[in-house]
Formats: sequence, structure tokens, C-alpha cells
Amino acid sequence: MFAYIVRRLLYAPLILIGVNLLTFALFFVVNTPDDMARMQLGAKRVTPEAIERWKVERGYDKPLLFNAQADGADKLTNTIFFEKSLKMFAFDFGRADDGRDIATEIQTRMGPSLAIALPTFVLGLFVTVSLALLLVFFRTSYLDFAGVVLCVAMMSISGLFYIIGGQWLVSKVWHLVPISGYGGGLDSWRFLILPVVIGVISGIGGSARWYRTIFLEEAGKDYVRTARAKGLSELQALFRHVLKNAMIPILTGVVVVIPSLFMGSLISESFFGIPGLGSYTIDAINAQDFPVVRAMVFIGSLLYIAGLILTDLSYTLVDPRVRLE
Repeated sequence: MFAYIVRRLLYAPLILIGVNLLTFALFFVVNTPDDMARMQLGAKRVTPEAIERWKVERGYDKPLLFNAQADGADKLTNTIFFEKSLKMFAFDFGRADDGRDIATEIQTRMGPSLAIALPTFVLGLFVTVSLALLLVFFRTSYLDFAGVVLCVAMMSISGLFYIIGGQWLVSKVWHLVPISGYGGGLDSWRFLILPVVIGVISGIGGSARWYRTIFLEEAGKDYVRTARAKGLSELQALFRHVLKNAMIPILTGVVVVIPSLFMGSLISESFFGIPGLGSYTIDAINAQDFPVVRAMVFIGSLLYIAGLILTDLSYTLVDPRVRLE
């Protein structure tokens, strides 16, 4: 177990370097430092002197990956990639192109993102697993058929429909909660309840149908039939055996959600005006703010790797047959 964890942790820096190289390459294929300067200066026609001054102030006047004019180690360190990307391994995210400190912005916006993501994740998992177990309990019945049809219909509808429809019905017609915005303190629940409910509802279709498939596969195995033959009721067999042994694929799917718990929902935060990390990323992409995009990709990759390691470790708790070597 310990050797496995150490080995996975040693892989993490290599993966993060690869992700940063790919992000760096893709970003600078689309934009050059001169294009970034023109966009930030806010004018179509700017003088070459203003462009050079902007690049010097923000460190974009250096070579991208290799500085042939430098000596020794400076050939690699005196570059845009080293100064803008590799410093993130020390959690030095630098400043955005507008001058604001990225680490401070992340700390400020993390709270609103978690306030939406955590309730959506917990309630969504509880609702979808419960619905999937209910459909399996009544499998081959009209209730099961109607539930599958409803799940397929819900997963076929775009998430934007739920957001726009929810804002129109709940906020404009019923006037129950604000249509968008965010308030601090205890009053923030008024702004969060609608995004959370919509996030749960929009994820029911795909997740419940997937969990139902997993539970049905487990319910048809020999050990479950043996449990029924020994006198266990269908409900006992579902909770004692089917649910427990189906946790491994469920945990594998849940790990994908872990980065979004911290990075926020890109679409929901933008539509509801929540000042979280999701809207921060969208704004940075629209403004072509490379330092912010690079920082958010780095954090997402780091969280995803951590989630994978935690998932592998949780396998040993759910299924004692799994051994990590």
C-alpha cells in the first residue's frame, strides 16, 4: 500500500508538467504575446512601443521555451514557460494580465463555488442512487419502464434548458428567489438554492440510468441469487450485497466530480452571476488571460490526480479483495 502511494505521488509531477506543456503550447498557438498585448490594451491600433512595454512589464518579452542567447541554466530558466508555468509547483500563480493576484482571487472565489458544488454533489448522489435502487427494486414493472423513459428524456435535454427554465419559472413567475447574484453571510442561501436544485435535477437522468445499470448487473449475479435462496428479502439483498459491491464503479465515477467541487460549474456560475472559480475561468478564457487559465488548469489537474489516488485507496475499504501493490 505505502509503495503504491509513493509510486503514484512520483507520477504526479510528470503528469502536471505534461499538462502544463500542452496548455502552454495550445495557448500560444492561438495567441502570440503581441496579440495578448493588443487585446489587453483595448485598442486595434497601438504603437509597437506600447506593445513592447506591456510585454516587458508582464514578462512576455522572453523566448517561449528555450533562450539561445542566455548562458548555462538560464537557457531554460530565463523563458516564459519556466517563469509562468513551473513556478506553480510552489503554488506561485503570479498575477493576471489585469494585475490582480491570482492566488488571492482563487481564495476569494473558492467559497461561492463550494457553496454550490458541495450541496449539489451530496444531494445529487443521494437522489440518483436512491432512484436507481428504487427502479431496480421494481424492475420489469411499469414503474421501472416509466423511470427509464423519464431518465432518457431528462438526459437528452440540454443543461441550459434547466437553467433558463428554472430562472423563468421560479424567479420571474413565482418570485421565490433572486434570478441571479450572490450575497454573503446567512442571506446567501436565497441565491444558492436555485442553482443547487437545478444542478441536482439536471444530473438525475444520466446518473440514475447509469447507477441502475450497475445495480442490475450486480443483482443478476450468483451470490445475490444465493442470498435470496437463503431467505433474504429483495430489499435486504439490495442494501446488504448489491449496493456494497456496486460501490467500486460508483466511486470511479464520483472521482470525476472532485475537481468541479473546487473549480465550480462553468455554466451555472456564469448564468446565475455567482462569483466563483467557474465564472472566473470563463472570464479569463474570454479575455484570453493566459496566467489565470494556466492556474485553473493546473489546479484541476492536481485535484484530479489526488482524486484518483483517493479512489484507489477507497477500493480497499469497499472490497477487501482489492490489494494495492
